[in-house]
Amino acid sequence: MREQLGLLKVTVVQRKKLVIRDFKTSDPYVVVKLGNQTAKTKFINSCLNPVWNEELSFSLEEPVGVLSLEVFDKDRFKADDKMGHAHLNLQPIASSARLKQFVTKVSSAETILRKIVPDTDNCLARESSISCINGEVLQSVWLRLCAVKSGEIELKIKLIDPSVASSK
Repeated sequence: MREQLGLLKVTVVQRKKLVIRDFKTSDPYVVVKLGNQTAKTKFINSCLNPVWNEELSFSLEEPVGVLSLEVFDKDRFKADDKMGHAHLNLQPIASSARLKQFVTKVSSAETILRKIVPDTDNCLARESSISCINGEVLQSVWLRLCAVKSGEIELKIKLIDPSVASSK
């Protein structure tokens, strides 16, 4: 049986420096995948710097996987255009969540559990911190999109303990 690590809440915040896929603009949306779970944001008309602020939920289980994102341009009469993809290894946030129980006994203030630097295991555009704030494990990240000239996407990730998630 697979161990349930918790509920992963991924907020797709915004995207910057999008490439143009339509005449002068794009109609972007994001598809997020974790294992066999998939969710997507709404599309935003005619926007190169969209702000979604949409929260998507996934069940996080062992073995911890990779969060994958694909950005598309919504087209009306043909297949949607790809606008880049990115991935984030979730092992750091999962292992940091295990530290939470020790940290919350010591401090109720914001505590940085781990810093993650850009490398081949992720598409980080810049350094990211995993923090424990009021008993919640949070990570804010900017991911660089691959297979396109430009583009970054901001995510806020929260891992909710399975005992807390089941009581909600």
